[in-house]
Amino acid sequence: MASAKPFGIFYVSVSAAITTPLPDLYEASVIELQAGLTSGQFTSIDLIKVRKLTVLHKVNLKGPMLRAVIETNPSALREAAALDHERLTYGLRSALHGIPVLVKDNIATVAFEGMNTTAGSYSLLNSVVPDDAGVVKRLRKAGAIILGKANLSEWAHYRGNLASGWSGRGGQCTNAYYPNADPCGSSAGSGVSASIGLAAVTLGTETDGSITCPANQNNVVGIKPTVGLTSRAGVIPISEHQDTVGPLTRSVTDAAIVLSIIAGPDPNDNFTMAQPMPVPDYTMALSNTSLAGKRIGVPRAVFMNDTMTGNDPYVNQAFEQALEMLKVLGATIVDPADLPSAYELYESNNDNETVVLHVDFKVQLNAWFDSLIANPSGVASLEELIVFDSNNPTLEEPTGYADQSILIESQATTGFNASYYQSLAFDMELGATRGIDAALKMYALDALVLPAPGFTTVPAAIAGYPIVTVPLGFYPENVTIASAGPNTVYPAPGVPIGLSFLGTAWSEYSLVGFAYAYEQKTQTRLQRKAYAAAIPTTQLADVIGK
Repeated sequence: MASAKPFGIFYVSVSAAITTPLPDLYEASVIELQAGLTSGQFTSIDLIKVRKLTVLHKVNLKGPMLRAVIETNPSALREAAALDHERLTYGLRSALHGIPVLVKDNIATVAFEGMNTTAGSYSLLNSVVPDDAGVVKRLRKAGAIILGKANLSEWAHYRGNLASGWSGRGGQCTNAYYPNADPCGSSAGSGVSASIGLAAVTLGTETDGSITCPANQNNVVGIKPTVGLTSRAGVIPISEHQDTVGPLTRSVTDAAIVLSIIAGPDPNDNFTMAQPMPVPDYTMALSNTSLAGKRIGVPRAVFMNDTMTGNDPYVNQAFEQALEMLKVLGATIVDPADLPSAYELYESNNDNETVVLHVDFKVQLNAWFDSLIANPSGVASLEELIVFDSNNPTLEEPTGYADQSILIESQATTGFNASYYQSLAFDMELGATRGIDAALKMYALDALVLPAPGFTTVPAAIAGYPIVTVPLGFYPENVTIASAGPNTVYPAPGVPIGLSFLGTAWSEYSLVGFAYAYEQKTQTRLQRKAYAAAIPTTQLADVIGK
């Protein structure tokens, strides 16, 4: 994989369709799906039909009621037919030609398709966005089909003290590995959908943990890119200083394919204009020997202290085993390799981050409302949003889900004052200068590695730096089950745990390679499936020719 793009296997003979079994959609990769499409085994229309059957009638709103998908694209079958025709007439646009993709419901899609963009809030139902999000434009150009919108923590978990994965429109999304387990958020629906094959590709967004944590708790791969690698244009914002868009998939290979397509400059997001060029082909990083000779650091101070992180002790047990595996793969483990700012980060209790996010959220959300072509709810500002929620308690404040404290605190901010700029500077100092970059330089490291849960995402979030997360293990049967919300629990038996590789700005290529080598050696994802009722039973054979 290190020396050739995945495209190399796509051009298989039609005769292969006669002898090759249909892929199991629970685990099917982009490469497997593309091979089947190209050989004529099945069509993109078939893929859309089977996904819609599963989403609409099986595990999403019936059975285990995972509530991972808010809505599907009513135009998807028409788009699939056009792309099937184009495949036969002109060939492939890319590795994602004809592949269904679910995007988080804060990523804009144009209204003519009949889909909403609401961040899970009824205040944006039937609102009209001016254009597709930048990443959606790239997906469409690559020939991908937007299958629908994934559920999320409302306003990307920036409304109040609410359970992860809940939104007014989508309800409470739950984990597929234990009934009513916390899926983590805010990209909860994206993580759950990827975990059981509702789509081979999903997109999430992260401000602080919102790709990494769903990857961690749903046994999938998540790439949280450097801020500015992927466009945030057309994404309902929290903060331009921390927001980023990335893939959640079942393998590092699929995530690398997607990142190679959605990364790149966008004149509608000036942060992306600063990225190094050309954009890498991240599939070229996929090598089993990526870790050989590399120095990987373990920042134990704070991040491995269960009292500070709140992690169950089993997390660190699984992590210690992962360190031994990294050694087997040829890495030199530098342990400890602490961040100089670690204790200061912890003791600050995210105060600087909160100042920046609150101010940015108010300013940028008001700008989002201003940008809409129409919004039937009449809500035109953060202030009016707070009133809307209070006036519509059945929709937006059901029992256990009423808190709006973050919205209220953000509304109370007064703009870009001295405290804001001081906090922004402290964020960069603690997260980057005396944080990740300091550790990398002091110990001559190629990357850092940590268990994904806990405090792991904070320094990368405030620095705007990347994280690649892969499956690490699963909680044991005797783990103590705890409440995570009015209707969710965490941890719980069999719920996944992730391993995160962290680096400096624009280090995704290296991190993808490290994650791939670990994934290929351990094959952790394949060690456990979702609980029986959460596994979709509808397969391609149920729709082909029907």
